[in-house]
Amino acid sequence: MEPLPIPCPAERIPDASGPNGFDAAYRAARQQRAVFVALESEGPRWRIKADMLTAPEHTVDAGVYDAVREAVILLVRTGQIRSDSSPGPVYFVLNDVEGELRARELAAALHAALYGALAPLARAVPPPA
Repeated sequence: MEPLPIPCPAERIPDASGPNGFDAAYRAARQQRAVFVALESEGPRWRIKADMLTAPEHTVDAGVYDAVREAVILLVRTGQIRSDSSPGPVYFVLNDVEGELRARELAAALHAALYGALAPLARAVPPPA
């Protein structure tokens, strides 16, 4: 699997649905020592997974963690993901995202944020007015 660019366009986020999809995508990220991110289909809904364990030398600023956590909380409060989603700090799961396009947008924004680019996350999950 080819390394993901940073920031990663939404259409390049791997779809890890299927019997071996998650394992293959995770193994590729671990071999590349890169932050893992992928989508999984749950019928009409989607799950986003991201993991920092695949990038052992990679560090994330506390401000990034705060921004990701706040985005996840906002997504839960607005009913866009389930409350059993995980906001990190090492393993991130966003459960029950409606539609593949929205899941790809959020996954790409999360991936960018974990590499320090917060603008895509702010666009994907704007703070309440």
